[in-house]
Formats: sequence, C-alpha cells, structure tokens
Amino acid sequence: MSETRPPLPPFTRETAIQKVRAAENGWNGCNPEKVALAYTADSRWRNRSEFFSGRPAIVEFLQRKWAREQEYRLIKEIWAFTEDRIAVRFAYEFHDADGQWFRAYGNENWAFDANGLMRERHASINDLVITEAERKFHWDRTAPRPQDHPGLSELGL
Repeated sequence: MSETRPPLPPFTRETAIQKVRAAENGWNGCNPEKVALAYTADSRWRNRSEFFSGRPAIVEFLQRKWAREQEYRLIKEIWAFTEDRIAVRFAYEFHDADGQWFRAYGNENWAFDANGLMRERHASINDLVITEAERKFHWDRTAPRPQDHPGLSELGL
C-alpha cells in the first residue's frame, strides 16, 4: 500500500492553497517525525546552503532547526502552481537561546509525486533581527494559525 498525502496532483488553485496551508500547519507543529511523512522517502532538499535527501536527514535537520529556533511561528502563502509543482513565499518568527527575535523571509519551490508527497524542496531564506515589539505572529504556539489570523499580504509582509 502506497502512502498518499491529499490533495493530490494535478493541482487546481484551490487544492494548491490547501496543500500550502497543510504544510504550514505541519511545520507549525514542530514535530520532525510527523513533518517528514509529507515527503517521499528519498525527497531531495536544499535549505539555505544545506543539501540533503531522505526522511532521516529531514528529521535530523528539523530537530536541529527547532532546537535553535524557539517559539517558531510560520505563515506560508501561495505564489504560483502547476499540475505537480507549487511555489510559495513565507515568513516565520522565532527567538534564539539568548532571547533575540528574528523574522525569516523566504521562497520555496516544491515538486510532488502522484501520491501528493513532496519529492523536491528548494528553500531560499534570509533572517532579519527584530525586537519583540515588532513581532506580528501572536497565536497560541500549541495550535495552528487561526483561520482569521492575517496572512502575509494582509500583514504587509
């Protein structure tokens, strides 16, 4: 029995937006093992300057990421899509172990297999130092971003 992760390609605008929100919700849960299940067993990644492939490497990467990026909150927004590819822009906020807040801005390009699992992820990301007063993402960390919380465009990001 093969793994599936709906919605499946070919994407429509509506299903691509659903896929983006599902990815956002998954990453906001900060559970590396659960997040890795959305990717093919041999998924290839470029994240900033790191290149790796496979679920074990994804789990290890996410464990390091979320140990370093505390109080992580992410918003993704669709940029473009085709039948089996989605491009998103995103921003996330976090603080480091010293309490310094950051907002990271980036773009991702995704490619999916027929079962809706991501087979490629390419991410370009830049960090901006912010003050706690400049934060814009304030929902409860134990839950997904509320449906009525503004997205990136509404926040002017």
